[in-house]
Amino acid sequence: MPIAVKSSLDVVFWLTDQALNDREYIQPQKLHRLLYLSQAYFAVAYNGRKLMPATFVTDAFGPVEPTVFHTLAYGRPLMIEGNPLSDQVNHFLGGIWRRFGQYSPDQLTKKVAEHAPVAMAMAKGINEEIPFAEMVAYYTQEAAARSAKTPGKVDHVDSVVKPRVLRSQTGKAVAVAAWKPKAVTVKKDE
Repeated sequence: MPIAVKSSLDVVFWLTDQALNDREYIQPQKLHRLLYLSQAYFAVAYNGRKLMPATFVTDAFGPVEPTVFHTLAYGRPLMIEGNPLSDQVNHFLGGIWRRFGQYSPDQLTKKVAEHAPVAMAMAKGINEEIPFAEMVAYYTQEAAARSAKTPGKVDHVDSVVKPRVLRSQTGKAVAVAAWKPKAVTVKKDE
């Protein structure tokens, strides 16, 4: 399966820009936790597909993406332009921001450190890789468990990947489907 985004930095730029739009400075710990959660939930929502080419390892507090950590060590690089993101990815990241953006770095760190893939890697020490397959398995199982506990309610993944709500010219919420023209059969005149 192709990766949805060309570079982890594209997701970093989206998250930091969103934080700035909300008049917030995004601290590095919060950024790395959001990157981790984005990768995990994207894989669950899109059948094991990776959001970005990223590997997460443990530091003293939780998961970090080492290339992003190194690249941003002295702030956002001025000479790197982000690649455009698809509507699907923009919508997904908007859901991540709505769901987890209000948490402080400490709250996110505490929450993520309790998740099995992170806890197991942290128990082994610093710079341990958090396997992508374990992330997918854990978060898929978590979403299924939440759905089973509350039938009829939205599961954890659906709370991140909400369908778009479109409105009519009067402001009324409407259900929308992609336009598919009817097939036209052409009759030959005899």
